[in-house]
Amino acid sequence: MPVISRFYGIIIKMYFKQSEHNPPHIHAIYGEYTGVMNIKTREIMDGDLPARAEKLLAEWVELHEKELLTIWETQNFVTIPPLN
Repeated sequence: MPVISRFYGIIIKMYFKQSEHNPPHIHAIYGEYTGVMNIKTREIMDGDLPARAEKLLAEWVELHEKELLTIWETQNFVTIPPLN
C-alpha cells in the first residue's frame, strides 16, 4: 500500500488491488490508531482516530479530493503535498 502523504504524524495510504472496494477511501495511520475515510463524504468508515487527527485528515482530504479520486480511478500512484 503506497504512502500518498505524511503530515503531523499521520500516514496516508491507498490500496491498489483489484479487490479494493467502493466507495473511494483512504487509510490513515496515526500512532496506534488506524482509520478509513470516505474521500467524498469525509466520514470515518472503519477504525478509530483521535478527534484532532480526524479533523486534520478531513481538512487535507477536502483540499485534495480531486487528486485522490483521480488516484482511486486510475490507480496511478502520485504523492500529494502534506497539510501545512
